[in-house]
Amino acid sequence: MKITFYFAVLISIFSIVTACNNNTAESKGNAISNEPKQLIYTVTASYPHDPSSFTEGFEWRNGFLYEGTGDPSYSGKSKLLKVDLKTGKPVKEISLDKQFFGEGITLLNDKIYQMTYKEQKCFLYDAATFTKLKEFTYDGEGWGLTNDGKQLIMSNGSSSIFFRNPENFAVTKTITVSNNYGPLSNINELELVDGFLYANLWTTKKIVKIDTTSGKVIAEANFDDLLTKYASDVNTEKVDVFNGIAYDPVGKRFFITGKYYPKVFEVKFN
Repeated sequence: MKITFYFAVLISIFSIVTACNNNTAESKGNAISNEPKQLIYTVTASYPHDPSSFTEGFEWRNGFLYEGTGDPSYSGKSKLLKVDLKTGKPVKEISLDKQFFGEGITLLNDKIYQMTYKEQKCFLYDAATFTKLKEFTYDGEGWGLTNDGKQLIMSNGSSSIFFRNPENFAVTKTITVSNNYGPLSNINELELVDGFLYANLWTTKKIVKIDTTSGKVIAEANFDDLLTKYASDVNTEKVDVFNGIAYDPVGKRFFITGKYYPKVFEVKFN
């Protein structure tokens, strides 16, 4: 009886292991078959960027770049800037109080929204004068921000994307971002282009293209070789993570950069 019992146990274990292996193989097979499309990019130009800017928010509007910066040292370097593309110099700027770490920005209805990292504040400014109009509060962290012309669209470093009412910052809808392996976290800076959400992935040099209805990543672009190919003179020890996506709908071009990057790159996807 002992021999039969142990034999049965061995068969059971073998069956379980085989099933698990088959499930793993099947899961990997499905993941591979559902891989996002790989976007090929072309750098069509580059422009100067302030290497002291810890870029958090990035947007193009009416011939200018708008940028929100953070400040890891909390020494008063978090800013909101309107920047001349060709020179990289600000034509208008304000600094946040030292207790605030600036995060994502977006422009909607002649106003600028700027979130903060852990302070749970979103500041609303007049886009022309940078005069602060009001403040909103929210739970959790603030990372990336964009809009669809009606609602604000926000990331907080998780796999969740929040649609918010621009009048009171209330959440109206939430979607979960996922790729072929499951939920995808570290969603950072955002830009909405032709109904699709483009997002930086924190600590990577990837941009993902997200279906805003399903949350599925349908394409991705890898920028691992960006600095080595197009900015070989840059000391990579002085740069931080890849972050910052702006889009010019007239010229059909993207502008991308990173924290402490000395350049802004004009990019088109093939």
